[in-house]
Amino acid sequence: MIRTCASCGTQTLIDGEHLAEIGMCGTCQGLLPPASEPIEVDTAMLTQVTRVTRVPILVVFEAPWCGQCRKMAPEVRKVAKSMAGKALVLRVDTEKNPELSARFHILGVPSLVILNQGKLVLKQGGAVDSPQMEAWLLSSAAK
Repeated sequence: MIRTCASCGTQTLIDGEHLAEIGMCGTCQGLLPPASEPIEVDTAMLTQVTRVTRVPILVVFEAPWCGQCRKMAPEVRKVAKSMAGKALVLRVDTEKNPELSARFHILGVPSLVILNQGKLVLKQGGAVDSPQMEAWLLSSAAK
């Protein structure tokens, strides 16, 4: 994953294992904050991130044509921002990644999956608000 330094604009390659951690820019030594926006992933990236990440992960399965997905997007962004450093928020476009929908048995969008240390903790269909998503992430971190 490429992250851009806010201080100098340098793009830095960050391993999936460190997306929820504070990093350092290789050029100016400025701090790179943990991921605070939902990250769109494909099959390879989801597999890599879930294998190595030490924090809970919220995976939002959505589609471009889905009105409920668009309506829920600001809530998903709130969760990514408020849980930065404590959890990761990933987005999967089910139109581009049908194999991920099949792997997680996603029957409709939006659907939410919580993973912790690569294991499925929760799967929920339908739109929910940011406090509910945060509660699920915090609960899964405590396990």
